[in-house]
Amino acid sequence: MKDTFLVARLVQADLIRLVIFSSLPYEKFETTLVTDRTHEEKITANRITSNPSLMIVDYHLKEELPLGHSYYLLIASYGLVPVDVSEATSFPSFDERYAYHGDDLGANCNAKGCEFVLWAPLASSVILKVHKASDKRWHYRLMEREAQGIFRLALSGDYHGASYHYLVTNSEVTVETTDPYAKASTPNGEDSVAVDFSRLDEVAFHTEALPVINSYTDAIIYEGNVRDLTIDRHSDIEKKGTYLGLIEKGRKTFGGNPAGFDYIKSLGITHFQLQPIYDFKTIDERHPDKSYNWGYDPAQYLVPEGSYSVNVEDPFSRLNEVRHLVSAFHEEGIRIVMDVVFNHVYDYFSSAFEKVVPNYYFRRKANGRMANTSYCGDDVASERAMVRKLIVDACKWWIDFYHIDGFRFDLMGILDVATLKTIAAYAQSENPSFLVYGEGWNMGGEVAVPLGTMDNAKMLGEFAFFNDKFREAAKHYLVGDPSSEDLFKYACLSSSMEYGQEKARFVNANQSINYVECHDNATFFDFVSSARNDLSSEEKLEICKMGLASVLFSFGIPFLHAGEEIGQSKFGKDNTYNLPDVYNKFSYRLLDERKGMYDYIRSLIALRKKWRFLHVYDPRVIGPMVELEDHGALLVIKISDGNQVAPYQEVDFLLNPSMENQTASFPEDVVLLLGSQGDVSEAHLLVSSLLVPKHAIMAVGHLAKKPA
Repeated sequence: MKDTFLVARLVQADLIRLVIFSSLPYEKFETTLVTDRTHEEKITANRITSNPSLMIVDYHLKEELPLGHSYYLLIASYGLVPVDVSEATSFPSFDERYAYHGDDLGANCNAKGCEFVLWAPLASSVILKVHKASDKRWHYRLMEREAQGIFRLALSGDYHGASYHYLVTNSEVTVETTDPYAKASTPNGEDSVAVDFSRLDEVAFHTEALPVINSYTDAIIYEGNVRDLTIDRHSDIEKKGTYLGLIEKGRKTFGGNPAGFDYIKSLGITHFQLQPIYDFKTIDERHPDKSYNWGYDPAQYLVPEGSYSVNVEDPFSRLNEVRHLVSAFHEEGIRIVMDVVFNHVYDYFSSAFEKVVPNYYFRRKANGRMANTSYCGDDVASERAMVRKLIVDACKWWIDFYHIDGFRFDLMGILDVATLKTIAAYAQSENPSFLVYGEGWNMGGEVAVPLGTMDNAKMLGEFAFFNDKFREAAKHYLVGDPSSEDLFKYACLSSSMEYGQEKARFVNANQSINYVECHDNATFFDFVSSARNDLSSEEKLEICKMGLASVLFSFGIPFLHAGEEIGQSKFGKDNTYNLPDVYNKFSYRLLDERKGMYDYIRSLIALRKKWRFLHVYDPRVIGPMVELEDHGALLVIKISDGNQVAPYQEVDFLLNPSMENQTASFPEDVVLLLGSQGDVSEAHLLVSSLLVPKHAIMAVGHLAKKPA
């Protein structure tokens, strides 16, 4: 057949389309549909479209073609042409027919045996490839197909620690893949591993030590990375770069300050947000020091990352270590938030999802090309029933098994509202103090369903959003840009009420995560350095302290990034997700040099927790209790509800972003509460006027007037 090839595809449930590309003239032929290589049935073309070098033949079948079988077209003189059924995932009834609601996907093991369950509705066959931990020879077992495209196989014996793969045949192409629902794996995700979870470490999660979170505004979130917080050589942390290194107690910097676990504990935060700790792709887990990555390149959603483990060759070690990490922080009253990336995977084509069910897990544009609003090569189709189930099941697993206390959703604006609300409903039914929040950027989409953007904040009342208006307004206002002042005022009030030209973007302050720095983009110190190269290092650090204070003393949820509290730099680099440790590590040397900043942030956090009026979240209460006044270069934020600010009648915050010291005078003596070095409220200093240094935030309390 010179210059000729044929392609056959199921394009509707009852329609097979054959396309013939050929430079040769068309000749009539008969067609037979061959099912499972055993059953043959003559089919007749209903429509033929032909032009030079291309012919399209449509076969309307008598009934819908059931999935789960092998199909070929047998054409005289051409031979067998496999029928590609992957388009079936886009048929209107696909999810209704094939969505599976069971909770047993994956490998389910106990002392007596193990059952393997895989959802593969397009597949004509699935073979389990498995070897026990005690037997390195691979064995192959044909799995049995059930309703909804489930393949199941139960094996007797001890399969705890067994490695396994699936050989999945879709449209006559067989691929080998790991399990999308694997909960353990060998290094670099090479093999999925079966686990009898009753044989892992028993861990007490100390939920009794966790203070109740009455509202999101009770939270103070600190973002960090397992590797970054432990890798610096300027501390005596022993298991550097690991889960266990992060919970070593009694560790010190070379200057005698607390390091690692003790440092995080000493800050007084309520929530520790960990950058991704599920399995990600671009780090060689056997040689983690050869490269660096934050982990926003997901590979396995239910398996912890192995490069942070002290024993990556033991598939159970990382599971135990993560549980011990959560337990250790819980015991100190600190909740763990997990940064999750359900909007994309590292490489969709090589992922287990695409191998098991082609053309299902990822969104496509109307022209058939991959959607890429994530700018990472693919967008996960969270709105599809079994993709939603995967995401929800993964979240349930991290909640139930690892006792995670919150999720931070990366690019949450790509995920659909229904999936997000399902996660929140389960999480908060299990743990009423559970936090759910994320990046609500409106990045567009290829679907006609509501997505998790800030535009849909009213639909997502249980979710908080990173408030980029706070970030941008604070950064520019604090470096001396007066044009940002109105936006800064709006943001300080949690962006949940109208102010100036700005409309309310959130339902209440529980939805506003206030920050000037996170892992993305330049550090605040680097931003200040680029915006104000006329300032000394000391002046830049004072502006950094203003940034910390503005985050902690605004209405909403304060969010701090590790290193921000000591004015850390990435040496001008903006996106350091794959750059070496020197750009990303927490510098314990810098902590020793800037202990005063460390003490400052600790005192501010303590004040935030004590001043309950800052935890108010209802805009109907915030609005009447706050007045914003300009006194020359000073911005004065007056909080005047005596019930909220008791024992004071009024609390004033005085912000001076200018290059000159400013003086504030008061008609009566006031109590100095916050000085340029932190909390001074216990000193009960009475002043009638106050010098507010340049680049500083201070606070005073007006004493309640005694009745005459």
